[in-house]
Amino acid sequence: MDDYAVYEARIEIVDFLIEAFWDVPGEEFVAELLDGDLRFPEDGVNEHLDEGFDRLRTFVEENRARDPAAVQEELETEYTTVFVGPRPPVLAHETYYREDTDFIGEGLADVEASYAAAGWNPPEDYGEENDFIAVELAFLRYLIGLQRDGHEEAFGYERVFIDEHLSTWVEEFHADVSDETDEDLYRAAASLFLGLVEFEDEIVAQMVAG
Repeated sequence: MDDYAVYEARIEIVDFLIEAFWDVPGEEFVAELLDGDLRFPEDGVNEHLDEGFDRLRTFVEENRARDPAAVQEELETEYTTVFVGPRPPVLAHETYYREDTDFIGEGLADVEASYAAAGWNPPEDYGEENDFIAVELAFLRYLIGLQRDGHEEAFGYERVFIDEHLSTWVEEFHADVSDETDEDLYRAAASLFLGLVEFEDEIVAQMVAG
């Protein structure tokens, strides 16, 4: 796989995760998943990415013949139960998991400072605070796009963002999702999120000295 294809694969995973986590799934998103056009790596990548891809394959295989509207309705119910509530068991926000700040407290400014340092403004599409999983993933997508276009400084921004933000909560989030739902799509997405952060950590370690 050439460098451009690797960038595209990284972005494709991020895009999937944003769609999976930012809100209840739309019927179009579900229909595209069940069409079977997803591309999976031929070789193993890392434990959690491989686990996520396996669960995603299982989800597609078990639901391919079903009405996408019915699958979407089930996923919407599960998403609402797990991530929305009332009293959801999983809150997909960095500051919920951080021990050094209150939920939606002063740690939110630290997240926003990372965005500002890289010249990025969070989109308003997600309707959540800027430490929400979809917003942080959108920032990661922005940095990968910069890297693909030859902006080497973006590796440094990603190094800081992984060290100071993503890596501080992704493992606990993965564990909570695994504990609170049996739905393969969301368990797949949680594993892919953890595996992606681990994969990105390896990439920036190679690109950023020290």
